[in-house]
Amino acid sequence: MTDAASDSHGTPQPETGIRRRAPAAERNGDAILSVLKRVLPRKGVVLEIASGTGQHATHCAAALPDIVWQPSDPDAASRDSIAAWRAHAGLTNLREPLAIDVTSDDWGIGAVSAVVCINMIHIAPWAATEALFRGAGARLGAGGVLYLYGPYRRNGSHTAPSNEAFDQQLRARDPRWGVRDLEDVESTGGRVGFALKEVIAMPANNFSVVFEKLA
Repeated sequence: MTDAASDSHGTPQPETGIRRRAPAAERNGDAILSVLKRVLPRKGVVLEIASGTGQHATHCAAALPDIVWQPSDPDAASRDSIAAWRAHAGLTNLREPLAIDVTSDDWGIGAVSAVVCINMIHIAPWAATEALFRGAGARLGAGGVLYLYGPYRRNGSHTAPSNEAFDQQLRARDPRWGVRDLEDVESTGGRVGFALKEVIAMPANNFSVVFEKLA
């Protein structure tokens, strides 16, 4: 069963004050980090889009001390949670969250070394995926990495019955949402200068998808 529904963009539970906790973010954190350690640059600013509770940002910043982690989220409550996790962790390489709406041209940040987006594109209109690639492309240099994580269909088919059920739940909540075809995501990236470099099967029927910005 996909864990995306209960991840940092699902229904996190309050812990103390405004620091929220999503159990799935704890379950998949190490698996995601293992991929990020391999594909991210050793140094530089990594921009995380739709950081949710802030657990991934804190986990990654703690494990990658030479990287400056820039979290963001359009939702004020999520930014409060991210800020609370940041204060709790006391990490100097974890920045205050930005209020980034990917569909806006102004993200409030310039060039970055990599962009990370975990469990967003299936709970947002398709226009958000298109905007994510455009915005990342405007801020990444040649060879820059865009990392996506979540459930995907492959060749028009779901990879597990639980993902199909999850897709139906998402579309019932908002017909603009849904588990995306990876091939459509790849085509969208290709139109704005991204090449699909790697697809890694992850626990709970999710995938890590690694794009590289071309020259």
